Amino acid sequence: MEKYQLEDWVRKAKEGDRKALEQIVLRIKDQVYHLSLKMLLYPEEAKDATQDILIKIITHLGTFRGDSQFTTWVYRVATNMLLSRRGKKTQTLQLSFEEYAELIDRGQSEQVHYTQNEGELSLLEEEVKMSCTQGLLLCLGEKARLVYILGELLELTSQQGAEILSISPQNFRKILSRARSKIRGFLQQKCGLVRESNACRCKKKIDYLITDRIIDPKQLRFAPYSHRSIDLVNQLATLEKTVAVYRAPPSQLAPQDLLEKIKETLSLVQ
Repeated sequence: MEKYQLEDWVRKAKEGDRKALEQIVLRIKDQVYHLSLKMLLYPEEAKDATQDILIKIITHLGTFRGDSQFTTWVYRVATNMLLSRRGKKTQTLQLSFEEYAELIDRGQSEQVHYTQNEGELSLLEEEVKMSCTQGLLLCLGEKARLVYILGELLELTSQQGAEILSISPQNFRKILSRARSKIRGFLQQKCGLVRESNACRCKKKIDYLITDRIIDPKQLRFAPYSHRSIDLVNQLATLEKTVAVYRAPPSQLAPQDLLEKIKETLSLVQ
């Protein structure tokens, strides 16, 4: 029913129905933001990218011919724009897997000096986990990262992913296999959540990442939305954990003020 409504709103919006256009924005904004955040890591950059993508989708809605699902077309527009986008903050953390491994090994401490408050420690531990695993995605090249996000995290089929990226399903599967192998191999070698024998623990990195200004304890980017995904990961088998570190947290919703900006920019009204 929801699929029908979305396609129906698209038809109405193409006929000039501005209410239908607003409904489309409401339905797709979180998907676009989630994809942008996975690609760009920083919420502020993901927010700007999402705004640009939504504006392009709405202003180019007339080019949607209906020969694919509308959500596939949305992802195609989004991925094309994200591939050409270079976030300034994102680039500062875009390291090789070897460089990222060195970052993981540095600055681990047995005691957290920043705070002893259990509630704050819990949030900071989750923030480290989310920041670390999100940052790991940046070790992949842009196209491989998109393929990994679409195929492994969003669980789209190779046919869907290939259609979005305008490549063959075989090529999509090949890129996904390589990206999956790199991410899985890294996590199994370094991440204490995935393999108990690994030295790294999220709590051990809290002080270092705060001092290095990689995380801001006063403005957490991920922890308020993840509902202690660390606990969920710990309940799973090792092989499953390599994917669970990404899938366990819920998709983050687009910021509340983003819709208002879109309405203002495009003169949409409720």
